[in-house]
Amino acid sequence: MQYTKLGRSGLRVSRLCLGTMNFGVDTDERESFRILDAALDAGINFMDTANIYGWGENAGRTEEIIGKWFRQGDGRRERTVLATKVYGDMHDAHDGPNREAGLSAYKIRRHLEGSLKRLQTDHIELYQMHHVDRSVNWSELWGAFETAAAQGKIGYIGSSNFAGWDIAVAQGEAKARGSLGLVSEQHKYNLLCRLPELEVLPASQALGLGVIPWSPLDGGLLAGNHRRKDRGRRSGDTKRLEHYRKQLDAYAEFCDELGHPEDLVSLAWLLANPAVTAPIIGVRTIDQFERSLEALEIKLDESALKRIDEIFPGPGGEAPRAYAW
Repeated sequence: MQYTKLGRSGLRVSRLCLGTMNFGVDTDERESFRILDAALDAGINFMDTANIYGWGENAGRTEEIIGKWFRQGDGRRERTVLATKVYGDMHDAHDGPNREAGLSAYKIRRHLEGSLKRLQTDHIELYQMHHVDRSVNWSELWGAFETAAAQGKIGYIGSSNFAGWDIAVAQGEAKARGSLGLVSEQHKYNLLCRLPELEVLPASQALGLGVIPWSPLDGGLLAGNHRRKDRGRRSGDTKRLEHYRKQLDAYAEFCDELGHPEDLVSLAWLLANPAVTAPIIGVRTIDQFERSLEALEIKLDESALKRIDEIFPGPGGEAPRAYAW
C-alpha cells in the first residue's frame, strides 16, 4: 500500500480511501465486515462514512455497522483513520426546528455525539462538513470545531462539496483564529467531471487541503458498464450514457490498448494528479474491493495522460487562464 499525508497535516493515510455509503443499504453487515477486514489487511487505513448513510429513516445505519466492526477489537479501531460527516437531516424529532440540513454549533455538538455513539468510539480523526452552509458565520463553526478538538473528540476538520472561494474564506477565518483550518476537501471529481480543475483543486493545493474525490467512476459510467448488457445500478441512465457514448467507446478502446480495464485506469488517472490524496472506492462487494486495489499498480505516462485529455477534455487548466488571456 502507498501512503501520503492528508493535506498539510501530519496524518498519513492510504492512497485509496474505503467508502462505506453502500453498507447497510446494498451491502449487508456480514459483507461489510469482510470488506472492512480486507481493507485493513491490504493496508488501507483511511475509511470514510457519513452520519446520514443508511439514508432517510435509516440514517446512521452505516455508522452503526462500522461501530460493531470496531467492537470486535483486534486493533481495528486503532489501525483506522476514521472520517465521517455532519450536515444532513438525521430524522431525529428531538432536533426540532434544527432538524433540517445545515450547519450550526448546535448541530455539530449534537450530531458529533450521535456519531461517536453509533461508531462506538471516543474520537474521530477527520470530521467533515458534508456541504457548505453559507448562511452560518465562520466564527460560530470554527468555535464549535475548536471546542470539540479541545475535548479530544475530533482530530482534524475537512470540507466536502465546497467551492474554491468557500475554501479560501474558511482558511482565512481559521488563520485569523490561529488554527490549522481545513486539511481536506471531498469533492466530485472524475474524467466526466473535471470542472474542479478550474478553482477547487488549485485552491486546495494552495491552501493546504488534500483532495478526496468521490464518485471516481461516475456511478459506473467510467467502469466499462456501458459495454455490458447489465449496466449496473446508476450507469443505466440511458440519457447520460448516450450523451457520453462516443467518448466512452474511445476510452474503452484506449484502455484495451493499455491492457487495463476502464475502471482501474480511471482511478489511476486520479492518483496521478498531485492534488489528489485518495480517491474514494465505494464498493458493494469484496470482489469489487479486491479489484480496485490493482489501480495502485497502474502508472500512466505522459502520452497516456495526453490521450485521456483528448478523449475527456478538461476545462483547459486553472481559472482564469482556462478562459481568459
